[in-house]
Amino acid sequence: MALYQEQQLKVYNSLSGEKEVFTPIHDGKVGMYVCGPTVYNYVHLGNCRTFISFDLVYRYLKHLGYQVRYVRNITDVGHMVDDVDEGEDKIAKRARIEQIEPMEIVQKYTLNFHNILKQFNNLPPSIEPTATGHIIEQINIIQEIINNGFAYEVNGSVYFDVEKYNNSYNYGVLSGRKIEDMLSNTRELDGQSDKKNPLDFALWKNAEPQHIMRWPSPWGDGFPGWHLECTAMSTKYLGKHFDIHGGGMDLKFPHHECEIAQNEASTGNSPVNYWMHANMLTLNGKKMAKSTGNNILPNELFSGENSILSKGFSPAVTRFFILQAHYRSILDFSDDAILASERGYFRLMEAIKSLKDLKTSSNSSVDIAKWKQSCYDAMNDDFNSPILIANLFEAVKMINLIKDNKETISVSDLQELTTSLNGFVYDVLGLEDSQATTVDNGKLEGVVNMLIGMRNEARANKDFAMSDHIRDELAKLGIELKDGKEGTTFTF
Repeated sequence: MALYQEQQLKVYNSLSGEKEVFTPIHDGKVGMYVCGPTVYNYVHLGNCRTFISFDLVYRYLKHLGYQVRYVRNITDVGHMVDDVDEGEDKIAKRARIEQIEPMEIVQKYTLNFHNILKQFNNLPPSIEPTATGHIIEQINIIQEIINNGFAYEVNGSVYFDVEKYNNSYNYGVLSGRKIEDMLSNTRELDGQSDKKNPLDFALWKNAEPQHIMRWPSPWGDGFPGWHLECTAMSTKYLGKHFDIHGGGMDLKFPHHECEIAQNEASTGNSPVNYWMHANMLTLNGKKMAKSTGNNILPNELFSGENSILSKGFSPAVTRFFILQAHYRSILDFSDDAILASERGYFRLMEAIKSLKDLKTSSNSSVDIAKWKQSCYDAMNDDFNSPILIANLFEAVKMINLIKDNKETISVSDLQELTTSLNGFVYDVLGLEDSQATTVDNGKLEGVVNMLIGMRNEARANKDFAMSDHIRDELAKLGIELKDGKEGTTFTF
């Protein structure tokens, strides 16, 4: 029996605003689409949080035994500056600044995106389609929308008729916005004179003579609107009706709202059963923004080459920090917060390493089955990773009590604990032992022992300030000194 038949998973659905029991369209199979990056610049930490959140969802669904087709796109055309219909394509603008071809920009930043997510130990999606690879599919959907009376062509551009669509459907069903309020808050902008209504959005844009990225269409040479690509690629690979559509909270409106409208206008059906949205990442209590300098890129975080943090942090520690908050809550990134996470991460890894050295008894005084189910209960409650992590630290306490001979564990329970702990830490949370992969532990132990010797000498000379300084600096690196009768030992 597959695990998903034993565990009842509930998912918060942005469409209903409630947690709902997850029931896939096809038994044992899940189709999931997540909006990928617009590859015109280095991927930032806020984007990474979204992709780590949906990697958690992907991993847990697989852990439960579902066969998952995970589709995540690459936006390599059609995304305007400031996410509006007029102006300059972000990729074309970056190509002009760097004085290279747009597809060189796409290649450069796609490679960066893949490299960063690989460092975060994200699993690759099942399919990673590109917008430029699906122009024909996008043109076909536009034609269907025109044929159904929900779009119109003006001067080589095609616009979605929001007001006409709203007469039959509900534009605002996902975001909760009302079309009357949106109309009253929208002013006519220069360059929007082709539209019947300022809320109408572009399905196809006529390319000016100087526009590099262009394709032939029934309406003339041009390029697709930003919202259209996800409609085309999600339905091509997952069908006109699929299980999960995810993305950042900032995409709920207008992007995902427009996706629903495009699907309903072309097929008559709402495309997705469960809409999921990951919340934003702030930095020191403020929105991340390059313009204010309140921003940090993943590589700057890993190397420590930044003016915001006291040192560098490994991708594994960063991932652990991100997963200590629920994906739907705002997460504030700060030096103190990630330092605390690093200490917790090392404590967790140390406990896992010590499992092999635990002594077993004929019976157990600990309830492993109850603890294991509490971990599943956390993840079944809308992928509640912070509660899962809290339960993992309950296991750490349990391990330490067994080490101190204050609790007992049987051979079978120890096997169950080891299998479950490894499953939740490595398979579900996707954590790695950063020291096992990045540090020569023999050399590290030598350096720490040398520092312990220097600290002992300082204490002998009553230089307690230096002694405390060495201890505190090691603690910042996740290395904890323990003074005992036999001398000083350490864990990391």
